[in-house]
Amino acid sequence: MCNTAHEAAPDAASNGNANPDNSRASCSPPHALHKTPSSLVLLNTGDGKGKSTAAFGVIVRALAQGWRVCVIQFLKSAGWQVGEEVVFRRLGVEWLKGGDGFTWKAANLCHSRELARAAWDLAAAALRDGTHDLVVLDEITLPVSLGWIESEEVVKAIRSRAEHVNVILTGRDAPQELVEVADTVTQMVKVRHPFDRGIYARPGIDF
Repeated sequence: MCNTAHEAAPDAASNGNANPDNSRASCSPPHALHKTPSSLVLLNTGDGKGKSTAAFGVIVRALAQGWRVCVIQFLKSAGWQVGEEVVFRRLGVEWLKGGDGFTWKAANLCHSRELARAAWDLAAAALRDGTHDLVVLDEITLPVSLGWIESEEVVKAIRSRAEHVNVILTGRDAPQELVEVADTVTQMVKVRHPFDRGIYARPGIDF
């Protein structure tokens, strides 16, 4: 229980060095002692479905507030156009791709790495220049876990980003460095998934 002014009074009377403001400080909420950030970093990770879907839901909110939004995908290839991309492009979202599909099945991993690095260069620029209010780095944990992009490099770019730029990171197996830099961390847990029964992704539900 925090001290009230009445509880602190006897101590102040018995000790001339007592600070009457101590009681007020002990009652202050933790966030009151820190500067409120101008932007936030969200991380959706885990082996459950919905990491990117949750990020796209935030994009709807951002657009409703008049925000400028950029999405950079590190897994989807240029030839794979998902439903959310079609809709968001119509709404003015800048949508960039730096993957070649399911990277772990790619025949040329060197090419996959080059694509990921090129996508990261675009992402770093988007974080730095402040053109957008929200930058979504979709499936960025994949190239990080493969060692194609250093987690320290991502953390540094996030910490030094333009002050107003909000960031959403998605992907399973997020390294601890990304967990620590995020303001909100959500762990998606798989309880059941159709793929376990041989049911593949379906349009309208999964893309």
